[in-house]
Amino acid sequence: MEKFMSENFLLKNETAITLFHDYAKEMPIIDYHCHLSPKEIYENKRFKNITEAWLYGDHYKWRALRANGISEEYITGKASDYDKFIAWAKTVPMTIGNPLYNWTHLELQRFFGIHDILNEKSAPEIWEKANALLNREGFGARDFIEKSNVQVVCTTDDPIDSLEYHLLLKESNDFNVQVVPGFRPDKGLEINRDGFLDWVKQLETSSELTINSYADFLKALEARVMFFHSAGGRVSDHALDTIVFEETTQDEVERIFSERLTGNKIPLIDEKKFKTYTLLFLGKHYAELDWAMQFHINANRNNNSRMFKELGPDTGYDSINDDQIAKPLCRILDALEKENKLPKTILYSLNPNDNPVIASVINSFQDGKTPGKIQFGTAWWFNDTKEGMLEQMKALSSIGLFSRFIGMLTDSRSFLSYTRHEYFRRLVCNLIGEWVENGEVPQDIELLGSIVQGIAYNNAKEYFQFPQ
Repeated sequence: MEKFMSENFLLKNETAITLFHDYAKEMPIIDYHCHLSPKEIYENKRFKNITEAWLYGDHYKWRALRANGISEEYITGKASDYDKFIAWAKTVPMTIGNPLYNWTHLELQRFFGIHDILNEKSAPEIWEKANALLNREGFGARDFIEKSNVQVVCTTDDPIDSLEYHLLLKESNDFNVQVVPGFRPDKGLEINRDGFLDWVKQLETSSELTINSYADFLKALEARVMFFHSAGGRVSDHALDTIVFEETTQDEVERIFSERLTGNKIPLIDEKKFKTYTLLFLGKHYAELDWAMQFHINANRNNNSRMFKELGPDTGYDSINDDQIAKPLCRILDALEKENKLPKTILYSLNPNDNPVIASVINSFQDGKTPGKIQFGTAWWFNDTKEGMLEQMKALSSIGLFSRFIGMLTDSRSFLSYTRHEYFRRLVCNLIGEWVENGEVPQDIELLGSIVQGIAYNNAKEYFQFPQ
């Protein structure tokens, strides 16, 4: 029987063991999409205890706590941090089969050197051990990033953001990790959402441009794209929970935008036209600047209206959506391709049923010049499980080029999440090892090792071309 979380955890054959330990393990990390706070990175945030470092803002864990019957007082409520930690310790044994069980223990092992199994009995001692370390030097936000061998962190930022802390980090000489902004203009596409008009006013302020028309709006967005570019940004990100495409013209969208500026909501068909034209406008600018454009598709957000009203978004009440995506997705990509303005693009769907759709769509738009220009993004959110990651990789390898895959990202708000890259790399190595053991792939370790290192790091480095 294999020892729990041994050095060969998830590695089930000799080829996998060799590939992980000799090729994957020590590769640097490019975290090209996450939700870490640039302010906390700049200030090298110190954590007063393991609960603050581990449970604050982590809605993966919050969902598990609720499912285990833990009161909200011990999740987002006023219970003490110690009591919240004990509640999590009670829940951890119940997460067996969920990647949270393994991620929890990987984080304890890699960052704190704690190899005890977390449960209600061991919790008090682990609380003391972890907190004693957090009170020492070398356990701040920056330290966790550096210990994880991260080279680039790409945060997620609103176009109206001042990027104050990105600019400060860029000027400083005391942190060797690049922290660059990711352009996330969702609030500028959701024209019917409450708060849109307030956001337009904020865009006016940040761009220093007056917005009285749709043409003005586009100029302001373009100005913010250029500002992000000057700060090192090379990536955009769009939450296209429902992906749409409607033919339209700028004149027609000008009318739609003007109507919305009066305070009136607009019909759904006009909303789709606004989103389509604005997204294509942005895509063309991304292409001109050699950015990568990311689409996160098919999330169903804020399902529980009572809890949304109480806690707001991103608190653990989202799920998988099941909209059909193939036709509108292809029309968006094709509209850009027809003008030779399709940027490097990474496609993620929260619905695993879309895996073969995306794996096939990407090959319709490769350009024959940029290796893996259109990417099937790594298993996302509810899919970054053992089986979810394997299903995504198998769909990609079956239809496309697994060897050109740009690999893992954290998509996390936690500085302790970098162990997920190790988890992912172990699965990559074991999958390739299985192919070798089955006689499907020759045991050419030099070739396979280069593919593993590409997926772990080299492909992303070549793909994004973040400025040095």
